[in-house]
Amino acid sequence: MAERTILIVDDEQPIRDMLRVALEMADYNCLEASDAQQAHTLIVDEKPDLILLDWMMPGTSGLELARRIKRDEVTSGIPIIMLTAKGEEDNKVQGLETGADDYITKPFSPRELVARLKAVLRRTENHHVTEPIAVEGLLLDPVSHRVTINERPVEMGPTEYRLLEFFLTHQERVYTRGQLLDHVWGGNVYVEERTVDVHIRRLRKALSLDDHDRFVQTVRGTGYRFSIKVTEKA
Repeated sequence: MAERTILIVDDEQPIRDMLRVALEMADYNCLEASDAQQAHTLIVDEKPDLILLDWMMPGTSGLELARRIKRDEVTSGIPIIMLTAKGEEDNKVQGLETGADDYITKPFSPRELVARLKAVLRRTENHHVTEPIAVEGLLLDPVSHRVTINERPVEMGPTEYRLLEFFLTHQERVYTRGQLLDHVWGGNVYVEERTVDVHIRRLRKALSLDDHDRFVQTVRGTGYRFSIKVTEKA
């Protein structure tokens, strides 16, 4: 496998140095940026495989840069791990809602960082479906990586896309949050189960066109399932 390139975006040089050393020891190629403008230039020119992005930076924040990356069709597929000193749950949810694939709270060990980075890369590489899947006007095309509802385009982030792909290929079965983490997030033991709830909400919002969000159902005390048999929203 070709050497993977990781872009480190942090305004503090010592942190960038620590991250670069840890990643180079794990056989990753590293790019560095100290602010959002420099980072965006590198993203466009170099197309890194993953971005480690600091939450708080002078000028344009990491959160705003993450939103910009995920809004742009050219860069939206690049996975992002947010680096943050903010440990409160609301801040973690806010970070995920920008479209980031994971977050890691400072201070963290290099070993944990590399493990989580590998898990994010692994889950973004898994594309098993090759034929379009159509259900009640909802169409997922794995070749073009597009989702439509009654021929109208549906915008969603890469994690929501993978979650929908899994649901469409495993309909009518209930999955716990832990099982969804294993299947969709690649077995990353560091991701909290609440992460699933965040992305389920985002998936439902994306599928709200013509009430298709009703197919993503909550099974109280267990988890979630995708079913067209129940018409009412769970």
